[in-house]
Amino acid sequence: MEIYYGTGRRKTSVARVYLRPGTGKITVNKIGIDEYFPMETLKVIARQPLELTGNSSKYDVKVKVSGGGFTGQAGAIRHGVARALLNADSDLRPALKKAGFLTRDPRMKERKKYGLKKARRAPQFSKR
Repeated sequence: MEIYYGTGRRKTSVARVYLRPGTGKITVNKIGIDEYFPMETLKVIARQPLELTGNSSKYDVKVKVSGGGFTGQAGAIRHGVARALLNADSDLRPALKKAGFLTRDPRMKERKKYGLKKARRAPQFSKR
């Protein structure tokens, strides 16, 4: 049996995605996707590449995801699933690329600078 792998990243989340031929079951950290994600929109985001390519019932998806919050993790899973699908079938590349699922979202939290309270938040200023 063939297993396809893809790594997805977003913000501080990293998702390791394994695709194997099956019925379309998605497990995230050994829990079903419906129990793992609290919001419906996050489940939709994670399933987007499978829905777009019409492979939602062809593969079982097993994901190990760590770091970040739920939204970042959902984005990382989407990125990883898209990359794994590309390993499974390279003909899907134009569709996945057009939808933007292969692009790593580069937005990260900005580092804190000295003399400031946060990345850009300066201490309160008072004339007297």
